Amino acid sequence: MGAEKDFDVAGIDANDEGYQDDIPSGRKQYQPGTGIKKYLPRTLLGRSLLILVTPILLVQIISTIVFLDNHWAKIMDRLAYAVAGEITVIARAIEDGITPESLNRITGYSSQNLGLLITYEQGALIKNKDFSDQHIIWESAVVNTLDKELNKSLRRPFYIHADFQEKWVQVNVQLENGVLNVELPERRLFSSSGYIFLIWMFSTSLILSIVAVLFMRNQIRPIRRLAVAADWFGRGRDVHKFKVEGASEVRQAGQAFLDMRRRIKRQISQRTIMLAGVSHDLRTPLTRMKLELEMMGENEDVKALKNDVALMQRMIDGYLEFVRGGESEGIVHVNLAAYMDKIKIDAQRLGRDIQWDIPSYIQLPLRPLAFERAITNILNNAAKYAEHIWVSADVTNDGRVYISIDDDGPGISADQYQDVFKPFYRGDSARSLDVGDDNNGGGVGLGMPIAMDIVHSHGGRIWLEPSDKGGLRVVMRLPM
Repeated sequence: MGAEKDFDVAGIDANDEGYQDDIPSGRKQYQPGTGIKKYLPRTLLGRSLLILVTPILLVQIISTIVFLDNHWAKIMDRLAYAVAGEITVIARAIEDGITPESLNRITGYSSQNLGLLITYEQGALIKNKDFSDQHIIWESAVVNTLDKELNKSLRRPFYIHADFQEKWVQVNVQLENGVLNVELPERRLFSSSGYIFLIWMFSTSLILSIVAVLFMRNQIRPIRRLAVAADWFGRGRDVHKFKVEGASEVRQAGQAFLDMRRRIKRQISQRTIMLAGVSHDLRTPLTRMKLELEMMGENEDVKALKNDVALMQRMIDGYLEFVRGGESEGIVHVNLAAYMDKIKIDAQRLGRDIQWDIPSYIQLPLRPLAFERAITNILNNAAKYAEHIWVSADVTNDGRVYISIDDDGPGISADQYQDVFKPFYRGDSARSLDVGDDNNGGGVGLGMPIAMDIVHSHGGRIWLEPSDKGGLRVVMRLPM
């Protein structure tokens, strides 16, 4: 056994049950909407980030399109225009009959200052080329831009081959007496400033998005803590460490929760004090009546009065037990199999054949005395109407423990399954579920309501269903 865990946002699993009265379905699961709603994030954090990040992404996409369509395209046009002009000047100079010495000077100047590697093949022809070169989008744009500018200025047959992996472009121009070969680096046709701009733009967007995530997580954390505190309070667990924090609206909601918690605890305390006082006041005359009856002789009338006084005593104890509900008891983590061993010993006095099937690995946070009272009430009822009882437990993949108590008694009709959990309800069937231990509300219509309140205070559910053993099955579902 261990002490109850401190209050923390992570203290409640997402699959745990909340406190609600529907039996046995429990909390309704999130149902995605239709249309665009089913694609929206489920959490407030996700939706807040969607509101923040979507405009940023739209602005970045629009800015990128505008940049590529205008600025970057104009830069490539200017660069291609300059290269095409240089190639055209050299081609015309060769066709005008330039001397070899002048060609060497132009070649050296172009190589040193323009980055153009020029060769001239006298009497050669452009060989058939394979024009199946495949380029990615921006490479094709560079080649197409240069092709367009050369067509405008050169007016000679030419062929462009680009190898952007090797970072160079070759232009072959067919002249009247030979072929002019021009090789140039890709930087003459492509500006890296566009890449730098895009990287900077998307990097800033990423940084802003990360800042938004961190900021929104801090803003939503108080809301999550408030939700966990409300969930814990609904289970009857201590939330004294909950602090009001966050934005003004969240602080207002948190303060409203604390005020509600104080009012509920005050009402419960006042009700308990009132009934405890009533119980104390009634015990005095009951004790006096017991003494007077003991002093009277034994006869049928005296015996009947003693039974009535005993019934009144049980009723008073049952009312008080129903009001208390075990809320003052702290929660400890127990091994369910070891915990049930003590109940097994006490259940032997019922004189019934009880089969136990409790796995040894199940650990549960319980109020030991209160939960023992709930199990005892159910076992007492089963023992009154059945010869055989089966107690079993199982764990599901979603972290819930199911404890089932089956019997082979007469059972009740399905339309009474929920009514039996109402205080003071007494069915007309052959089996009445108001019995329990004489000290735990039995005989006054409080046995099953007490069991239900105890199970609910643990954050669980309890319901009835037909048993495959022939009688009634009581199922308790508890979060681990």
